[in-house]
Amino acid sequence: MQTGRCEAGVTGYPRNMTETQQTDIHVGLTDQVTNLPAHASIPPTPLIRLADGRLIPQIGLGVLRIQQPTTIEQAIEAGYRHIDTAAGYNNEQIVGQALESTGFASGEKRSHMWITTKVKDTEQGFDSVLRACDRQLRLLRTDYVDMYMIHWPTPFKWRSDQTWKAFRRLQGEGLVRSLGVCNFLPEHLQRLHDETGQWPVVDQIELHPTFQQRSVVEFCRQHGIAVEAYEPLARTADLHAGNGLIDRIAAAHHVSCAQVILRWHCENGTIIIPKSVHLARQIENATLSGFHLSAQEHAAIDALDTSHRVGHDPMTFSYA
Repeated sequence: MQTGRCEAGVTGYPRNMTETQQTDIHVGLTDQVTNLPAHASIPPTPLIRLADGRLIPQIGLGVLRIQQPTTIEQAIEAGYRHIDTAAGYNNEQIVGQALESTGFASGEKRSHMWITTKVKDTEQGFDSVLRACDRQLRLLRTDYVDMYMIHWPTPFKWRSDQTWKAFRRLQGEGLVRSLGVCNFLPEHLQRLHDETGQWPVVDQIELHPTFQQRSVVEFCRQHGIAVEAYEPLARTADLHAGNGLIDRIAAAHHVSCAQVILRWHCENGTIIIPKSVHLARQIENATLSGFHLSAQEHAAIDALDTSHRVGHDPMTFSYA
């Protein structure tokens, strides 16, 4: 059986793949990893193989500012198997409630859910990270997280080397599985490697058509680091980018503007974590297998790149 496992940095939906082949990928994943219930509303999600050998669902649910467990529960019931949270979001307890109520906090079902969380910048450092992780696991009501991340590099108060040592200890104890970072620029990734001898398996960065961070993406690809996009739609600012370009592509494929952009991400091999509190939009954001962009369409979206970010600057920001 074809498993559909996508290597990190390799497209989850190759542009030269036929629709039949794309369907085969999804069928091959149904029972193997995502374990979707019969009533699920989204297709099984392609997987990205990380440098540590683990497989992460390419499409996840971002939960920044989500404060109701029912919002997360409905996404899980619809078929989401990847939840991305952080200590700084102040909603790990909400995520934990949703995981527990849907049966994914422990037991056999736990292995079918990818949970990412991040350490607060104010809790970076060896001892403080160990304490933080213990608290975060209690809030999430689970015995381990699939990925633990440094939220911001804070170069003005660098502690990533000591934080990473704590990460490795937690990994050795089985409390965390994969180790990643967020918002790291190439200089931060290189410094972390120089001081610890390791690359993270994922760098989660702001990434969307009008802010593609190509130098960061290229550095990650050269060093086997998978790229994960937050703000993949630029807080909806990119939905009608290019003087209607996205609208025209969406109309040609009979899909939404959001689906066009998210499909573009997936064809680039990027992990994405779009956020919505509405079930219909959650389903839409994860239903990307029924069409593919032409080479010309893909190139046109590539050409939308600018230097405009909608989020914070990693050189100056700290998420307390």
